[in-house]
Amino acid sequence: MSDWLISLEGTEAGHTLALGLALAAALLHAIFGALQKGRHDPWLTRGAVDISYAMMAAPFAFFVVPFPEPHMWAIFGVAWAIHTVYKILQAQAYTKGAYTVVYPVVRGTGPLFAVIGAYLIFGEVFTTVQWLGVGVLLAGIFGLAIYNLIFLVAARDTLHMALGLAVITGLLVALYTTYDAYGIRATANPFTFLAWFFFFDGLVMPVIAYLRWRGMTAPPAIGPLMVRGVFGGVVAFASFGSIMLATRLDKVGEAAVLRETSTVFAALIGWLVLKETVGPRRIALMTLIALGAVIVEMGG
Repeated sequence: MSDWLISLEGTEAGHTLALGLALAAALLHAIFGALQKGRHDPWLTRGAVDISYAMMAAPFAFFVVPFPEPHMWAIFGVAWAIHTVYKILQAQAYTKGAYTVVYPVVRGTGPLFAVIGAYLIFGEVFTTVQWLGVGVLLAGIFGLAIYNLIFLVAARDTLHMALGLAVITGLLVALYTTYDAYGIRATANPFTFLAWFFFFDGLVMPVIAYLRWRGMTAPPAIGPLMVRGVFGGVVAFASFGSIMLATRLDKVGEAAVLRETSTVFAALIGWLVLKETVGPRRIALMTLIALGAVIVEMGG
């Protein structure tokens, strides 16, 4: 399968497959975000998810995929550091704000900086129409942020902190998207990067989650938490794997922007599953973010 994927790089078939993978990653990432914000403390959920996918990845890393080339160890180390900071910020943002407030700002801020990073690192250039799409996307993001600042009543005392954390987390999203795209292109076999990345990436948050769980006066039962963790681990594999393969097959900036159609899925999940009040104006602003991503794809 690796040889087949590599043969599609830079081709029209590769572009089409990358488009499908980016859209799949959008839906899956919205589901993943809802899992972390849902029933349990977001720190505990993240720890359960991470230990699950680290254990799933271990046999593939050690016994299935080719062993990483020597230069990959430094790349894994930097990727691990970036993702660890990102996950801590993400969990803190979810602690301070509602899912439908935090998620769109996090996922919408990332693409602008990912596009800039793709230009600096990979030499990718956007057309005028694509930059128009980025502008539409940003209008939706900042419109949503302003709307929340004016009208949101729930968790008002921590809203400014939640939005600030969401913007900073979005910067980390752009950083890890660009750097991971570099990493998956730096090894001969893309599945080598994915297997070892998931193994290393899952080793920190479980420790933080355990310390937090142990300090709770009424800690939740481990069983239901780990069920959510295993399901989240599978979703994480599919979501992150899809977007990383998309960035190897085609342009990093386009894949990063298209993935942000996840904001529409997030609105639906927040409304239907988490029972959060979304409202027509916030849905319209989230849709504007997704529309910007579509314009970027169509203008390429």
